[in-house]
Amino acid sequence: MQQQTETAIATDYRQRAERAEMNQRQVQQQILRISLLRVILFTGGIAAAIALRHDGWLMWGGALAVTMLPFLALVKYHNRLFHRKDYLEKEAEINRQELAALALDTSAFNDGAEYIHPGHLYAFDLDIYGPHSLFQCLNRTSTQPGRTRLAAWLGQHLEDKAEIEDRQAAVRELSALTDFRQRFRILGLLHKGKSADESELQAWAASPTTFRNRILLRLLPYVVGGANALSLLLVLTGVMSASGWGTLWIAFVLLSFLFTGKITKVQNVYGKKLQILGTYARLLRLMDGQPLEAPLLRDIKEESSRASHAILRLNKLMNELDQRNNYLMYTVLNGTFFWEIWQIMRIERWKEHHAASLPAWLNAIGRMDALLSLATFAHNHPDYAYPTLIDPADEAFRFRATALGHPLMPADRCVRNDFGMTRRPEFIIITGANMAGKSTYLRTVGINYLLACIGAPVCATEMELTPVRLITSLRTSDSLTDNESYFFAELKRLKLIIDKLQQGERLFIILDEILKGTNSTDKQKGSLALIRQFMTLQANGIIATHDLALGTLADAFPGQIHNRCFEADITGDTLTFSYRLREGVAQNMNACFLMGKMGIADIE
Repeated sequence: MQQQTETAIATDYRQRAERAEMNQRQVQQQILRISLLRVILFTGGIAAAIALRHDGWLMWGGALAVTMLPFLALVKYHNRLFHRKDYLEKEAEINRQELAALALDTSAFNDGAEYIHPGHLYAFDLDIYGPHSLFQCLNRTSTQPGRTRLAAWLGQHLEDKAEIEDRQAAVRELSALTDFRQRFRILGLLHKGKSADESELQAWAASPTTFRNRILLRLLPYVVGGANALSLLLVLTGVMSASGWGTLWIAFVLLSFLFTGKITKVQNVYGKKLQILGTYARLLRLMDGQPLEAPLLRDIKEESSRASHAILRLNKLMNELDQRNNYLMYTVLNGTFFWEIWQIMRIERWKEHHAASLPAWLNAIGRMDALLSLATFAHNHPDYAYPTLIDPADEAFRFRATALGHPLMPADRCVRNDFGMTRRPEFIIITGANMAGKSTYLRTVGINYLLACIGAPVCATEMELTPVRLITSLRTSDSLTDNESYFFAELKRLKLIIDKLQQGERLFIILDEILKGTNSTDKQKGSLALIRQFMTLQANGIIATHDLALGTLADAFPGQIHNRCFEADITGDTLTFSYRLREGVAQNMNACFLMGKMGIADIE
């Protein structure tokens, strides 16, 4: 049944891509036909005008009108066809990308490498960012605010049960809205924006206005308009000659030219920002027009409705300002009441009223964009389960999962194991041979824990979880720049964990082969002492180790420390791995076997 569902999803993506490609070819043919027709109309109009030039202006003018009016209409239609073609190209592209993603090829998506930070509490250890990362697997964002939000959610997961459940509800609803998800993504991708778009808009919103902050300039349109109204009255009453008013009017026109250069600069700045806002406005209008029920989505939609109307107003004001390209209208209006300054101040008034709301609008777009990424992930994995959340206010700790697998591993290679933890404090100690699957299991637990805490479904048939802060120490590295050894870096991470526990924070801890940088005796003593400290501080977690002595801690903490293992099965000359989690402490180690097998050394 699962396979059928996954096959149906792949079929849907393939059909969408093929349909878009077919429609794109049809539109391309239309573009070619329209282009040919435009050439015919243009050349025909010119030829007719030349041929009829001696027959009076009515004849040659009529010939031009008959050909040029359809020509201009076709120009507009031609532009719409190009927009349609771009949309269809992008639609085919994203569906082909989804087909590849189903086969775990996510190379087409941004990997978030810029967010990699080796000192992060868990992201570096769990490969959250970078090539072949969880971020790249999830990321379907089409805007800079969306990408930023998704990265932030992965880097700072939720711990509040209600917030996670709200996000789950939003992801569930959006996962069924394939058309909406794809239209949002396409509209975002069609904007050839820059990564700095969001910061530029924020800086622009915070910048001071140019004209409205000067009282004289604010009064000037009223003064000029009043002077013209008074002059008209004086002309009508015979007190002033029409030529006198005309001279004054021309003086106003010439005076208005003093501001033309500065207004052009302001117009260019606003025009660039409007291009970005225009894309966001289309996304906001799309959100506003989509019926949504989840509380989180309704909240976002409420913000998007206000934003889309405001941006449309700005767009209208900018279009009105573009009338200054009509020199006749520009001259008449400027001479009458300094229309140019009046219009730019209306735009600046918009900025004063709405600039403070811009961060909220960007946040609404970013939240929706990030949620759509999680929703696409959920849609592509219909067999994944949404975890049941346990209120962290409950002093106990629960983390149970059935058939837990790594979401970045191919299904045919992914061996699923269970996980169980039902009290506080409690630790699971994993022993096993090299290559038996310990580290993969730790990352499987960690990644699914993170997915659960950001509101996404997890690679398991079922899960229940108490959301507390995740922290890991799996991949501590030397720091040459800080002259810091591997061992000292690991100690710093362990000290951070202890400090957080002593401050009352509740943590879920994942450690791999602790104290690797010291000798075996020192390592064993330190590891035993560390785990005892964890138990005293009421911590929960999982530790993988080669040190079988840690298995004795289960006797000191019955029911609180459990031994699990991954065995390497040696039968004669054959070494095999089941990657199945088993009860107890590992019995078979494979280092000596492999050294002998490879001819490195014979060890009895």
